[in-house]
Amino acid sequence: MPEEKVWSVVELLKTTIAFFAEKKIDEPRLSAELLLGQVLGLQRLQLYLDHERPLTLKELEAFRAACRERLQGRPVQYIAGEAFFYGYQFYVDERVLIPRPETELVLEHAMERLAASGLDSADSPSILDVGTGSGCIAITLALRLPGARVTAADVSADALDVARRNADAHGVSERIRFVEADALSASFADAVGGPFDLLVSNPPYIPEAEWATLQEEVRQYEPRLALVAPSGFEYYQSIAVAAPSLLRKGGVLCFELHADGAAEVRNLLGSSFADVQVMQDYNKLDRGLSCIAQ
Repeated sequence: MPEEKVWSVVELLKTTIAFFAEKKIDEPRLSAELLLGQVLGLQRLQLYLDHERPLTLKELEAFRAACRERLQGRPVQYIAGEAFFYGYQFYVDERVLIPRPETELVLEHAMERLAASGLDSADSPSILDVGTGSGCIAITLALRLPGARVTAADVSADALDVARRNADAHGVSERIRFVEADALSASFADAVGGPFDLLVSNPPYIPEAEWATLQEEVRQYEPRLALVAPSGFEYYQSIAVAAPSLLRKGGVLCFELHADGAAEVRNLLGSSFADVQVMQDYNKLDRGLSCIAQ
């Protein structure tokens, strides 16, 4: 029986990237790098620094098993147990959404609006992240604004467990208060407290009618609870109603948007907010909306 070929890191990456591309796997290079890095316990950059390293048979078998999962449609971030957001590494599994690059733009917009308000120059700006999921927004804000006091709210206890794990990993647990609360509940404002200088939210905004049009990977693996609202606007409406009591005067409200939702969300804000701004993503689609509490 012929001996198993000894694969180096660089050979295996090159072959796997080409194979994933042939099989029409999204982001074939990222998939190969994350999966191999997870098996070897290496960051993606380290794979190329140690590119001649040979794999043991046990490592090769583990990598092949991970690749089979990817070919079956399971998102690479869930297989590897990691995703990157704003340059930071976060643990993710099927209890939380996979962070998207578009959300990084919304976060950046929120920080810019907070800076323009002058409230970020306070000793400890108070921030509320509604629908925290993996905690990527709340934790990144805590890292970028070291004096900030952050509240991370989510209706899912499972998601909050993931967020706490990530906060521990980034050393910011002491500055983040985790609250299990439903943004659609009339008691939401009482549950999360306040007042806050910034309220940021990436709420469920996919209408029920659009669920069947989403990628199969999304529908099969990512939590529907974090994605779907009956009309797509229920969470915006509920948060907009609560926000005037949650934000101090001059505080910033910032939403991630459904690409077609800017006009409707603007209408939901009523007269309690001023200076509404809409920002676009890489594809020139409306992706974030911010305004100032009066």
